[in-house]
This record gives sequence, structure tokens and C-alpha cells, in this order.
Amino acid sequence: MSEQNVHYKTLGLTEASSFEEVQSARKRLVAECEDEPQRKESIEAAYDAILMERLRLRQEGKIKVPDRIRFAEKQAKPKVSPSTNSGAFENSGPQWFSDLLDQPENKGELLWPSVIFGSLVALSWLLASPPSAGAGASVALALGMMAAIYFLNQKTRKLWRSVGLAAIGLVVGFALGFIVELVLGAQGTQLTPGQLSSLSASITLSALWFITGFLR
Repeated sequence: MSEQNVHYKTLGLTEASSFEEVQSARKRLVAECEDEPQRKESIEAAYDAILMERLRLRQEGKIKVPDRIRFAEKQAKPKVSPSTNSGAFENSGPQWFSDLLDQPENKGELLWPSVIFGSLVALSWLLASPPSAGAGASVALALGMMAAIYFLNQKTRKLWRSVGLAAIGLVVGFALGFIVELVLGAQGTQLTPGQLSSLSASITLSALWFITGFLR
């Protein structure tokens, strides 16, 4: 078996796999082995080796790849040592912080969460007037929590971790909403109870969207 075949086998792929499949496999496997540094190291090394090989083939005119990933290919570098974190993003803070953050690799990863949370914000405001005042915000928040848990679990495959992150987003959103309400009250802005509920729900849903898109 050639060296490249070994790298593809490490990611559970073949040489016919697309760039999107290579990136998706690397992201999924790294998330699965957070507590296994040696396995994570081998996955990152295999991923880098595949990118460098495909970059060489592209430069020789043997393959064609999407323009949007050329920069990533040029930045891929072999590991220097097991103790060295991969990528400038991961080196910018503690390991636990780097493991918590997520960098969406394509627009699709943010598209559906954005559509769903945006729709829920609209729902909370559509039902802000009596007799549904407050009810729309509650329904939107309940659906938002379920959506956040679903999307987070899709990335991490860890249900309780997803529930915990979603709960943190809920608490942070409520706190920010309360602060905004105090600021508006101090400025003399008059809002109905239904509008206040929708405002708080909108801020909380925005916090859930952020956690869903940029944490794991």
C-alpha cells in the first residue's frame, strides 16, 4: 500500500474522494478524538499530507480543484512535533479554547441555522401583539433551543455537551436581553410587554445562532 493510500485510509476515504469529503472527514474525526492526542495528531498529519499531494498534482496540471480552497492548500504544513498545535488559529489561545471554537468551512454550515433562527426571530415579532403577546416569544425560544441542540449534536455527536452549550446560549441571551431592556427603560423608550418579550427572544436566538455556528 502506498503512503498516500495510508493517509486516505486514516481518514476513511479513497483517492477518488472530493475535497469536501476530505475536509468533512478530518473535521468529524478530530471532533471524535478530542481526548486522544496521538490519534488526533495522525489525522491532522494525514489531512496535511493529502492536501500537499493534491497541491502538487494541481501544479502539474493533473487535477483541478475549486478556487476557494487554494489558500488553505498553500497554508497546509506538516507537523513539526507532537506538542505543536496545528494552525495559527489554534495557537492563538489555550488548547481547551481552541477545541471549543469552530471555523465553518463552507457557507452551507451556516446557511440552515441562519434561516431557521432568522425565521424564529420573525415569528416572535409576528406574534408580539395581543392576544398572542409573549406566546410567540416562548414558542420561538423553545424551537430555538431544540434547533441549537440538533445542530450542535450534528457537529460533535455529543448530546449532553450540545445541551450544555445550548443552555449557556440561553442564559447569555436572557442576560443580554435584560441589559438591553434596562438601557431602553433608562432612555425612556416605551415598549409593550409583547414587544419586550420579542426583543429578549430575538437577542437570545441570536446568541443561540452564534453558539451553533461558531462553537462545538
